Amino acid sequence: MSVGQVLDEAWTIYTKFFVRFFLVALIVLGMINVGLGLLGEQLGTGSESDKALIALVGLVATVVGSLWLEGAFVRGVETARSGVFTTPIAELFRGARPFIGRLFLSGLLAGLGIILGLVFVIVPGLILMTWWSLIAPVIVVENRSTLDAFGRSRELVRGHGWTVFAVLIISSLLSAFASLFVQAAFSRLPPFGEIVIGRTLAQAIVTPFGAIAITVAYFRLRELRDGDQTEAIAVA
Repeated sequence: MSVGQVLDEAWTIYTKFFVRFFLVALIVLGMINVGLGLLGEQLGTGSESDKALIALVGLVATVVGSLWLEGAFVRGVETARSGVFTTPIAELFRGARPFIGRLFLSGLLAGLGIILGLVFVIVPGLILMTWWSLIAPVIVVENRSTLDAFGRSRELVRGHGWTVFAVLIISSLLSAFASLFVQAAFSRLPPFGEIVIGRTLAQAIVTPFGAIAITVAYFRLRELRDGDQTEAIAVA
């Protein structure tokens, strides 16, 4: 498995089914950003305790929404790799819903480990980020427990660490630059409009690609490790 193969398949899926993935992202990110915009306006008034409560509500909503979206993306890629994507959007969200708790716990544990690694010595943090990058698809596709998902992700990445790390970095950089470019087009809007319109559109456009790329890497590594016969999507 090479970086080029993963990114090429991810780009094929992203472009071929762009509208479907964009709408999935738009629904969740739109709700999150509308809520954050409204909360941002409320933070300007009220007591400090009210502000803290509002900020906490916004954080929880953002985390839960992001995890639900991540699970929906995994389900979407699982379907799209066959070359056909007819699964209703609502079904993607229903399919991801049972895994939100495990995704949250695994994300929390992985995040703490990676942050500690980056704080004390950068390299261990990057290594852990690579080892644990496949946790979400492992949980959603294989229905693994939180702790099992860590070991399974490490098992799949073993021997392909540099490839997975490159996929993570390249897809993240591409998404970041694209997001900045899109958001810049809406920078003259009032703060609420910039958040709700500019940020939502930018995130809905770029977020799917990174999720698709790492999920494609998961499926390809599973095929190599377990001998699965899942076919990669044919380039149209």
